[in-house]
Amino acid sequence: MWKFTGNQRPDFAIEPQPGQESVWDYPRPPELRRDSREVIVRVGDIEIARSKNMVRILETASPPTVYIPPEDVQFEYVQKDSGSSYCEWKGRATYWSVAVSGSAHPGDVSLPNVGWSYDSPQKRFAEIRNYLSFYPGRIDCWMGGEKVKPQPGGFYGGWVTSEIVGPWKGEEATGGW
Repeated sequence: MWKFTGNQRPDFAIEPQPGQESVWDYPRPPELRRDSREVIVRVGDIEIARSKNMVRILETASPPTVYIPPEDVQFEYVQKDSGSSYCEWKGRATYWSVAVSGSAHPGDVSLPNVGWSYDSPQKRFAEIRNYLSFYPGRIDCWMGGEKVKPQPGGFYGGWVTSEIVGPWKGEEATGGW
């Protein structure tokens, strides 16, 4: 089993090409990085969120998670959901669902637990208070014009784009990371 021991990329890590980032060069503990690329979250033709003022959180061995400011989210479609989880770095997460119905969309769509936020994040992550992040495996997400792929594993919310190389948590045989 491989263990993270500092600022070193493990032998099995993919070497990034120009314009790419290795998840093995991301820090631990994680850091926040502002990003002005446009992000869009959609259900069919309905925009749930659109922003050019997102925050990416970068953490060793994971694709970045993207946090969208609340003023860029269409809360007519987004409601708090039941359940929560705890992150050792950020604190207690609140879950969100998306519901689109009636004239806004042909047919009703209800997507439980497709996003999360931190109402009271730990001090280091105060900047993302009430920002929402979405699971690209549960709802359609785009960043910089590229459709985002989900981080494997079901639980993780990383946004996988062509600029990111791994391997990363959630892939086969990564349980010990």
